This record gives sequence, C-alpha cells and structure tokens, in this order.
Amino acid sequence: MKPILNRIPETLLLGPGPSCVSKEVREALAQHTIGHLDPSFIEIMDDIKTLLQVVMNTDNQLTFPISGTGSAGMETCFVNLIEPGDSVLVLSNGVFGTRMVDVAKRLGANLDVLEFPWGTPVLADQVATQLQAKSYRLVAMVHAETSTGVCNPVPEIGALVREEEGTLFLVDAVTSLGGIPVQTDLWGVDALYSGTQKCVSCPPGLSPISFSDGAVAKLQSRQTKVPNWYLDLSLIVGYWQGGTRSYHHTAPINMLYGLSQALQSIEDEGLEKVHARHREVHELLVSGLENLGLELLVDPRCRLPMLNAVRVPSGIDEAEVRASLLERDRIEIGGGLGPLAGKIWRIGLMGYSAQGENVLRLLEALEKHIPVDN
Repeated sequence: MKPILNRIPETLLLGPGPSCVSKEVREALAQHTIGHLDPSFIEIMDDIKTLLQVVMNTDNQLTFPISGTGSAGMETCFVNLIEPGDSVLVLSNGVFGTRMVDVAKRLGANLDVLEFPWGTPVLADQVATQLQAKSYRLVAMVHAETSTGVCNPVPEIGALVREEEGTLFLVDAVTSLGGIPVQTDLWGVDALYSGTQKCVSCPPGLSPISFSDGAVAKLQSRQTKVPNWYLDLSLIVGYWQGGTRSYHHTAPINMLYGLSQALQSIEDEGLEKVHARHREVHELLVSGLENLGLELLVDPRCRLPMLNAVRVPSGIDEAEVRASLLERDRIEIGGGLGPLAGKIWRIGLMGYSAQGENVLRLLEALEKHIPVDN
C-alpha cells in the first residue's frame, strides 16, 4: 500500500479556510530546515516582521507571528492583556465572538457582552451607549466574522474606543487580513491577531499579532504573571526582537519560510490590487449565484468578499451537496455553524483561491445540484 501522503488528491479549497497554497509557497515550505537561531533564519524573521507591518498597516514594533493557529493568536492577546477583575466588553455576532467571551471568562474578567443577531453587523450606536454607561479596560470584536460572512464596523468602533481613556481595543483579523483593508494604526487598534491560512494563503500554523505601545504598556504594568507560559509575550519578545535573540521555543522554521513567501507574494502583487481581486471575484460569484436562484445571507452593505454565506434552498440537503462537491468535483465548501447549521453554505474566496476560474468551476459544479425552478 502506498503511504497516505502519496494518495492525497488535489482539492480546490473554497471553504472558510484553509485556502489553496501557491507553488511558490509550497516550494518555500520545502527548503532545507535550519536552526531556529541560525543567522539566516533571524534575517527571515526580521523580513517577516517588516512585511507584516505593511499588510497590517502599522508601525507597531511588537509585530510578529505566534507559533500556533489563529486561536493561539486570540488567546495570546487575551492572556497578555487581561488580569482577573478587569472590565472587558466583547461585541459578539457569531462563533468567533462567542470564543472571545469564553476566553475572557476563563481569565476571570469582569465581562459584559453585547450580542447582535448572526448575519447582521455590530451596531455602533449600541456600543456608544454601552461605553457611556461603563468604563472598560478592553473592548474586543471580530472584524470579519467567518461564521456568517459579516464585515463589522471596526473603524467606527475604534473611534468610539479612542474617546475612552485607558481602554484598549482588540480586533480579530483572522479572515480579513490580506483580503480587505486592515488599518491597524488608523483605526486605533491596540491588539490585532490573524491567521495564515485564510487570505494570506499559507498553511495553518501561525498567527500574526501586533501590539500598540499602549498594549505593551499594559503588559509591562501587569500586577500578575501572564497565566500562560508559552504565549507570554514578555518572554517571546526576546526571541523575536533585539540584536541578541534568546531561546524561548523552537519555532516552526519551514512554516515561517512559507509565511515569508506568502507575504512577499502579496507585496509583489500590491496590497490594493490584492484587495481589488478579492472584491472582483466576490462580485463574479454573487452574479453567478443569483443566476442559479440562490440568495446570500448578509446585506450587501456589510458583506465580506472573501467569505460568502449562501442560503440553502428549501428541500436541498446542504451536507449532501457539500459531500458530492468534494467527492465528484474535488471542491470544498463549508457548512453553517451554530444557529446557521444546515441553513447556509460558506463559500470562501481567500488569497490564492480568489481567482475567477475557480468561481466559474464552482458555479458549474453547483448548477448540477440546484433545481431550475428553485
């Protein structure tokens, strides 16, 4: 029997992540492994930091990838910035907002949650009212809610938080980074985390983060130890910054090769062109779905271009369609989560997957499953 690695079929990844990986990134991943303190590797680490600052639109010095997926980035931000009893406000309208709530509770935060219906955005006026009623050490929200396809108004919320002295603003940019503009500094974001497997189009396993000077000051003034050794930024920073690097953990060297190439590919194409490409293929998909009689869940004014939530027509088994697409057409799309389970398909157009020919291939395959009189 052939090893399973020799039998993995090529699949067009059009789900909520991961996305397809380019030949250049695959070749980078296959380069010779060297030591995690090798001078050549230190150069790669420094290049990654610089490229991340460009994609995140930030001058933050504490900007680098955490060794772990986007969930590790989320936990990194929370464990470093929250101490027991800190007042925290989470704005939640999907799965990843609820995960923020769970992590904050585990850390003993004095937690408030503003919840909004899934498939609709966070409303700035309700947030403003809440901020007038109570002071918070941290306000957290998701930029691109992957479970619903909603783009939340981070710029507007950032402007509100800036008016609150001593309040930090934490943003999940796991799905948005590389797909739509992320203006970390302009929006007043103090802590941002993302993932490599979405619009950056590198395999899962790294979580870029960025901390403002205010967030760093909070970390440095903690009264208690960070309750997670592996994710303690006061320790990790010695590995990622400075002339002399200190050992913290063995970094995933080849994964960082891949991230370096993925970020370089974004810079080579041009960040604005990358964003425009995501928007163009989204519009192509929406037009094709409408021709099939399919509707999107989210209002056009707050739709994400890279994650499209499509309503499943009555009488169609959404799981059966997904299984058939994967088995017959080697195309992967996602199903709904939580209250949207069984009700939507999640079609991702992320990074290297965001190409017109991929959209046309999916539409042709979907047409086999959608009744003409739908």
